[in-house]
Amino acid sequence: MGNRRPSGPTAGPRPIRQVNEMFTDKAEDKCGVVGMSSERDVASYLYGSLRILQHRGQNSAGIAVSSDQETIKAVKGLGLAHEVFNSENISSLTGRSGIGHVRYPTTGDDMLENVQPLVLRSGVGDVALAHNGDIVNSERLRARLEDEGWAFFSTTDTELVIRMIVNELKDLVDPVKAVRNALKQVEGGYAFTLMIGSRVFGIRDPLGIRPLAIGKVPEGYAVASESVVFDMLGGKLVRDVMPGEIVELTPDDYVSYPSPALQEKANCMFEYVYFARPDSIIDGKAVFDVRVEVGRMLATERPVEADVVIPVPDSGRTHAIGFCEASGIPMSEGLMKNRFVERTFILPDQDAREASVRMKLNPIKSVIQGKRVVIIDDSIVRGTTMRKIVQMVREAGAKEVHVRIGCPMIVAPCYYGIDMKTRSQFIATGKTESDVAREITADSLGYISVDGLVKAIGSKQSDLCLGCLTAEYPTRVPGERLRFQRSLESFQEASVKGSALGRIDT
Repeated sequence: MGNRRPSGPTAGPRPIRQVNEMFTDKAEDKCGVVGMSSERDVASYLYGSLRILQHRGQNSAGIAVSSDQETIKAVKGLGLAHEVFNSENISSLTGRSGIGHVRYPTTGDDMLENVQPLVLRSGVGDVALAHNGDIVNSERLRARLEDEGWAFFSTTDTELVIRMIVNELKDLVDPVKAVRNALKQVEGGYAFTLMIGSRVFGIRDPLGIRPLAIGKVPEGYAVASESVVFDMLGGKLVRDVMPGEIVELTPDDYVSYPSPALQEKANCMFEYVYFARPDSIIDGKAVFDVRVEVGRMLATERPVEADVVIPVPDSGRTHAIGFCEASGIPMSEGLMKNRFVERTFILPDQDAREASVRMKLNPIKSVIQGKRVVIIDDSIVRGTTMRKIVQMVREAGAKEVHVRIGCPMIVAPCYYGIDMKTRSQFIATGKTESDVAREITADSLGYISVDGLVKAIGSKQSDLCLGCLTAEYPTRVPGERLRFQRSLESFQEASVKGSALGRIDT
């Protein structure tokens, strides 16, 4: 089918991805996953969970459920969850175990074949998989498997994993051993929800790069990318899935299969800075509290004399709270956001694209006029949107415009599920802070430091993935430096010896 527009009642409208990219230069994750086992049908709960996780992916949504020991039925399509699902197709998904997915495509084309959960009919029964993250060595694995005669129906790295798991299941009765054998071949960051027949599993990568949590929900247990799902379902967070752990869900409990070896950690710092909802708890830390502390640290490290602080909605708001607390500068809503423009307005030409920020944000002149303004946001990737915001605030009458950012300079790609793939897309590449300030036309610019961010998160630096900030990565990536590696020249030696995770050579 290629990239042809899919048809059918559950295909949903084709997302206007190129329009969204014109509105924002934010880093894009990602995906959201959920899995559940219950005493009652789970489809409506999975749908509600996907609505809560919608911020993690807006291109497609899907639910797969099992009504017996072997058969899995799925409904999925391109679009937002409420566009893909309706009362009719949700009621057709009868089953007390299931998994769900919302997707932003970081690997694989934006087409129906790549919409998850992926479901395979096999000699060992039906298997379904939903994935948040990226497999670093997916191209090499795909090439090897294709040389061995394997055929693939999608372009996503998720299909590689599900086919490898099914291949292991042919020879093993124990699904946990089958999963571990398959994942020994995989490099990257991932959180999976997996169904083998009616059995539901949650799986987290050996470094805990991508988040996954366990929750007790009414009449069952669940795993999800963020704990806020359990709040919505009237349940409670139990704990995070540990790095390298596999958990199996039942209506009465969950069974843990810990990682067989002590592993390092590399929790993604961007979850705390931007991706996760502020009301989530990630790896035991309240995201709201972390972001407020980031704002406090930012005010301490990069003070400025100003009259008013205005956050970029909604991403900079929580950081701005902490900045105001520490600086004593009052905060006001100075930019009003149009929350409905992304999916309803098609930009026909370059002039319209240049005006895209004004379609989404409008300054409040009474707050800004004659003031020394501090704009607070969580991060800058390409810088195009921030430049337009600075200019907009100036045009609204600001005397001075200063920018403070709750994430250090992004200088290197992410290989673990964030859509930041090349150094050329970063405004900070090869530039100083002053250079970037001039490019976005701000009177001053201040980023939080790496040390300040680590302190605000409250973790050891060695327990975080900071690859996009330091260009040092927690897994082996060809041509990149492995963290704790003294020189890039030792990369070949590290590849031969294998990393501390005991994974295959890249």
